[in-house]
Amino acid sequence: MTFQAPKGTFDWMPPRSEWALTVRDALSAPARRAGYGYIETPAFEDTALFSRGVGESTDIVTKEMYTFTSRGGQSLTLRPEGTASVMRAVLEHGLYGGPLPIKLWYSGSYFRYERAQAGRYRHFSQVGAEALGSEDPALDAELIVLAMDGYASLGLRRVRLLLNSLGCKECRPAYRAALQDFLRGLDLDEATRNRIEINPLRVLDDKRPEVRAQLTGAPLVTDHLCGACKAYHEEVRGLLTAAGVAYEDDPRLVRGLDYYTRTTFEFLHDGLGAQSAVGGGGRYDGLSEQIGGPALPSVGWALGVDRTVLAMEAEGLLTERPRALGVFAVPLGEEARRRIFPLVGELRRAGLATDMAFGGRGVKGAMKAADRSGARYALILGDRDIEAGTAQVKDLATGDQTAVPLAEVVEFLKGKDS
Repeated sequence: MTFQAPKGTFDWMPPRSEWALTVRDALSAPARRAGYGYIETPAFEDTALFSRGVGESTDIVTKEMYTFTSRGGQSLTLRPEGTASVMRAVLEHGLYGGPLPIKLWYSGSYFRYERAQAGRYRHFSQVGAEALGSEDPALDAELIVLAMDGYASLGLRRVRLLLNSLGCKECRPAYRAALQDFLRGLDLDEATRNRIEINPLRVLDDKRPEVRAQLTGAPLVTDHLCGACKAYHEEVRGLLTAAGVAYEDDPRLVRGLDYYTRTTFEFLHDGLGAQSAVGGGGRYDGLSEQIGGPALPSVGWALGVDRTVLAMEAEGLLTERPRALGVFAVPLGEEARRRIFPLVGELRRAGLATDMAFGGRGVKGAMKAADRSGARYALILGDRDIEAGTAQVKDLATGDQTAVPLAEVVEFLKGKDS
């Protein structure tokens, strides 16, 4: 009997998996530098948290959640997104009673039963950041800038930012009514017509060509914004311009979650085909109240690790290993292996990424392993070196070789690494 990964999932394997780690670090680093603290929530939650928070009418809740009943009879769901869980944790632990905004970042696995295809998986990884408890356009702009900084640090140059405003509880009702009037006149299936009455914005997010073709004349939310929302949106746009961040206004951008208000944004990469979104987010001022908390206006984003790796591949950025070893130790003989083993430990404790040849390989096989490892230097020790109290340090890029006293090997290689 043989086993394979479930459909819609995949395994991260070296060396490609090293890029996944690099992407996680790079996307979270700007948020960490901006004062966002790390939060980790359970991989499953009470099903009602997502049905209320994400939205009863969303595809995520109606079609894509992995829901099961626990042995205790509770309905639980593997988390399909991160924001609702973060908000639940903030409310449960009373963080809103302290300094605001609460700045948090996270990284983890998420689960949606979607149609498996390139760039869309049923088990995927995201890095997220949330700023909770403050209604300030500077926070919206800050988060967008942090995401763009993360993409830029990976060398990505083709990430585009789409920007929109979805209005607030004051101006959304008038737009909702106008949109419903328009949608009721279209040729839509029964399920979509039912969605018009529950949340008509979800119809605008429909990806089917036969539906999208009928939406060209749909009323735009930006034409129905109240004065406060217009001013808020203009402030976000102005702050992004001042920060040198290019964006494209997209009045039809609504995203796929019910909790968004005002600022909504998406990051696209045109090298990914149909699944071009590499991340996105927005403001969700009413989510806390939807799940039983006090008013806690908030904004955040989630960036896809899997799709960011694909975007880097599309731009030809995966040509080298991201975390190559610094040193590969080559012992020639049993005594050399006994002598070099503790030296490898010293090099690692000194901060140098170090591996060694295992399995009693001969000189030729061990040096081939050193070349394949991607290390910059080979540390070679044989019987003659032991007698002389030295080791050979070979630059694998140039072929230059230097005899270094054993007591000085660590400092010598640290100097090369600096």
